Amino acid sequence: MSRLSWIAAAGVLTLLSLGGAAQAAAPRFEKTVCGADFKDVDLKVQCGNLVVDETRGDPRSRRIKVAVAIVKAAQPKAGLPPVVYLHGGPGGSALKGLPRMLKSKTSREFVAIDQDWIFIDQRGGGLSDPNLDCPGTNLTDAGPPSDKDAQGIVACLKAFQAKGVNLSRYNAVEVAKDVQDLRQVLKLPLIDLFGGSYGTRIEAAIQTHAAQGVRAVVQDSPWPPEADWTVGGPAMVSSSIDIVMAKCAVVAECAKRYPDLKAKLATVAERWLAGPQTIGGKTYTADDLGGYLMDASYFTAGVLPRDLWKIIQGDVSPVAEFVESRDYYSEGQFMTHLCKEEIPFEARADVAKGTENDAVARLMVVSMQRIHDVCKAIDVGPISPVEQQPVKTAIPTLFLAAEIDPGCPPELTKAASKGYQGSQVVIVTNATHGVSRGNPCARKMIRSFFQDPTKPVDRSCLPAADTPMAFTYE
Repeated sequence: MSRLSWIAAAGVLTLLSLGGAAQAAAPRFEKTVCGADFKDVDLKVQCGNLVVDETRGDPRSRRIKVAVAIVKAAQPKAGLPPVVYLHGGPGGSALKGLPRMLKSKTSREFVAIDQDWIFIDQRGGGLSDPNLDCPGTNLTDAGPPSDKDAQGIVACLKAFQAKGVNLSRYNAVEVAKDVQDLRQVLKLPLIDLFGGSYGTRIEAAIQTHAAQGVRAVVQDSPWPPEADWTVGGPAMVSSSIDIVMAKCAVVAECAKRYPDLKAKLATVAERWLAGPQTIGGKTYTADDLGGYLMDASYFTAGVLPRDLWKIIQGDVSPVAEFVESRDYYSEGQFMTHLCKEEIPFEARADVAKGTENDAVARLMVVSMQRIHDVCKAIDVGPISPVEQQPVKTAIPTLFLAAEIDPGCPPELTKAASKGYQGSQVVIVTNATHGVSRGNPCARKMIRSFFQDPTKPVDRSCLPAADTPMAFTYE
C-alpha cells in the first residue's frame, strides 16, 4: 500500500466511489473486471463485488463493496462445495496477492483442484470499498511502533468517521454476515471454510453467528476468540524465540556458530530498552527491535539464529529491512477489529505483567499498550461479551497449529478445540505461522479433509516430535 502522510490522506480517503448514503437494499453480486492480473494463471478466475449495507437493518445505510474472486476448480468433483478463503491480519488482503498464490506450486497442491475457491477481501481492506488504510502510518502485530503512528491512526479513523464511515461495522461478526450474504446471492447450498491466522477468528464468528450452510472448516494457525492479544502477548513472542534458540542449541553446527544466544540477546534487548540506538547513521528504538522479533519468529525461524547473531554483533540490517516494510496492513481495519473484539476484554496495565525479568518480552510492551491507546480514542460501538466466549460447534473442523508461533501458539489451539465436537488437532513440529505454506503434509491433510471431513486425516507424513530443526547459515 502507498505511504503518504496521514494528513494528506484525509483528503483522499478511499470513500469517493461510494457517493452519498443509499437506501437499504438486499445484498447483490455484481460481476467486475478483475483488479489483479491473472493472465499467467492457468485457472479460470471470475471477479466481482458483494454489495451490501454497511449497517444492516438501517434504511439510511450507505452501500459498501466486498471484493470477490472465484477461482474455478481445475477438475471439479460433483458434490464438493466451494471453499471460502478468509485471509489473516486483521487488515490483510487475499486478492492482491492471489495471482502469485495461484502460480505457487505449494498452493496448487490443495487450492482449486476439485473445488472452486472463493477469495474475499474482508470489508474495510484490500480491494474492497472502503479500504480503511491509513497512509503515512506504520503498524505491526506488536502495535504502532511509535506514538506518532498511534496518533496518526487515530486521526485517520476519525477522518473516516467524518466522511460517514460507521466504524462499528468493520469486525468479525459483520464479515461473518457478509460470507452468509455471499453464499446466498451466489445460490450456494453449502460452503467449506479455510482461514489462516486472524482468518480463523472470522471462522469462529461464522461458526458462532452465521453457520448456515457451512459443511467443514480448516483453521490454519488458529486464533480463538477467548485468547488475549496484548496481555501475555510479549511473553508469547519471547517464548517462541526461546524455542528456536533451544532448537539451535541441540544442532551442532548452529550451536557452534551462535553460542549462548539467549544470554547475548537479553543483553542486547536491555541495551535497546535503555534508549534509542544510533547505528550506521540511523536511529532505532526498542519498538523496532521488538516488532522485528515478533515478525521474524512468525515466518523466518530457520534463519532467526543467524539474524540474531548479526544483531548481537552490531549488524542491524535485519531490523532495518523490517522497519522499511511495516506497511502490510490496512491500519484502520486492523484497529476496528481489535477495538471491538479483542482489546475491550484486556487491561492496558496488564500488558507488562510477567515481563519484569524478561528483557525480550519487554521490547513489545509499549507498542502493545499503544493498541489500547488507539482503541480508547475511537468509537466502535457497543461491546458484546459473546465475542470473547469459546466456540461451541459440531461443524467438522481441522486445526493446523505450528510448534513455533508467537501470535497463535499451539496451547491456544489445544484449549479452544475442546468446544469443537469431533474436531481434529494437528501440531506440526518445527513449523511456523502459516502451517500450510511450509508443510506438504499439512497441504495433503487439507485436501483430504475437504474430500471427507468425517474421516481422520493421515498423520503419517508428519515429522517426528524430536526432528531437529533445519537452519540456514548463509
